[in-house]
Amino acid sequence: MTSIRLWMNVVILTKVSLKRKSITMSGRGKGGKAKGKSKSRSSRAGLQFPVGRIHRLLQYLAAEILELAGNAARDNKKTRIIPRHLQLAIRNDEELNKLLAGVTIAQGGVLPNIQAVLLPKKVRVLQGERILSEYLNS
Repeated sequence: MTSIRLWMNVVILTKVSLKRKSITMSGRGKGGKAKGKSKSRSSRAGLQFPVGRIHRLLQYLAAEILELAGNAARDNKKTRIIPRHLQLAIRNDEELNKLLAGVTIAQGGVLPNIQAVLLPKKVRVLQGERILSEYLNS
C-alpha cells in the first residue's frame, strides 16, 4: 500500500514539473525541440563517401570472401568455414591477396609451397617441358 502511494506521488510530481516546463513526453508536441538541419549518415560517421555505397562495397567483399572460403572448405570435405579456409581463399585469389597483403589471419597457416630445387629429379621432370629438356641436356 505504501509503495502505491509513493508511486502516485512520483507521478503527480512529474506531471507538475512537466506543466511548469510545458514539455510533453512523447513526440514533438507544443514545447518540444524543433527538428534541426538534417545530417547525412556520412557526416555522422565521419566519412567522405556515401555510407550506402560503402555498405554495398563491404557486402560485396564479404560475399566474395565467403564464397571462396566455402569452396576451400568443400575442397577439404568440411561443412564449416575455419580460418584456414579464409586464408587459402584470400591468398589464392590475386586481387584479394593484394588488398589484404598486410593482414594476418589468426590460425590461418601458410600456403603450401615446395621449392622446385628440393623436389626429387623424377618429379621435377614431370613438372614441365623446360625442366625435362634441362634434365636431358645435363
